[in-house]
Amino acid sequence: MTTPPSAAPGGIPGPYPHEPDLRHHGDAEVRGADAGLTDLAVNVRAGTPPAWLKARVAASLDGLAAYPDGGPARRAVAARHGLPPERVLLTAGAAEAFVLIARAVRARRPLVVHPQFTEPESALRDAGHPVERLLLTERNGFRLAADAVPDEADLVVVGNPTNPTSVLHPAEEIARLARPGRTLVVDEAFMDAVPGEHASLASRTDVPGLVVLRSLTKTWGLAGLRIGYVLAAPKIIADLERAQPLWPVSAPALAAAEACCEPAALAEAADAARQITADRDHLLARLAQVRGPDGQRVHAMAPAEGPFVLVRLPDAAAVRTRLRTLGFAVRRGDTFPGLGPEWLRLAVRDRATTDRFTEALEKALTG
Repeated sequence: MTTPPSAAPGGIPGPYPHEPDLRHHGDAEVRGADAGLTDLAVNVRAGTPPAWLKARVAASLDGLAAYPDGGPARRAVAARHGLPPERVLLTAGAAEAFVLIARAVRARRPLVVHPQFTEPESALRDAGHPVERLLLTERNGFRLAADAVPDEADLVVVGNPTNPTSVLHPAEEIARLARPGRTLVVDEAFMDAVPGEHASLASRTDVPGLVVLRSLTKTWGLAGLRIGYVLAAPKIIADLERAQPLWPVSAPALAAAEACCEPAALAEAADAARQITADRDHLLARLAQVRGPDGQRVHAMAPAEGPFVLVRLPDAAAVRTRLRTLGFAVRRGDTFPGLGPEWLRLAVRDRATTDRFTEALEKALTG
């Protein structure tokens, strides 16, 4: 059995009550025989990809005989963030970027801020790194204080907004983590779901050692296409690129990346972010009305600023099973370090779906 990693100062010390399954992800909740469930487990925006994006991807298929050329998409991503192309690396989803970082960045004391997406820690472990954890807690709303990260940590990974807590850390608090000799990896896979992206560090070039990861999977419904990118100093980008195989991103994925950086697409994404905000407010309001048989309430972490909400409720594992019989899949929380079996993550959906879900949740709470 693997010895659990130690927590960093300011976190919860190990050993932990249980070692979570870092390889469990929301798609496992809706595969196979349960594919017909209404999906609140996966954080991909419903109703995507849009028709115009499907058409752009389909048009790229005529060029499949040629090796993919990432230049145009790389320049499009760079222009979208006001950066030179040498600060951009296209990847087969953000998950590949975590693997490249684990392989290419020399780190003696990597630290991952949890609860958050578990692939960064998995990639670091697979590359032979000992990983420390800083476990944020419900007591302070899972909010990060930069001073809690030890100075000796030379690779720090944090999500913003954080999956699964839906916390959006202030940009300047994240930037305070930077220091000479440290690589600061900020996972901004859900930042385009935040209106105005006001906490993003993607366009910053004044933060030493900064590496920002972005994904086109969530807003545009491209999980099956695998497209994301890294933004960092040219030296870091060159190191990561050397760890990549040749032609790592397919021609259809490159076409999607270029299309999603066009002005009309950015305007559509901004509209989607505003709609997600309204739909999330509705979800939180409906959750506040749900009552269990003894008047038990569902505790939702707020403020939430991602396209998902983290909730704590009694007997959550049994409730999740009952919800499946009522036609809904939700994401278990106990596979995230720092959370236990009383937590569930709910993707934000349209109001009609939320109304149906909260009615089912009230039934599930009664058993």
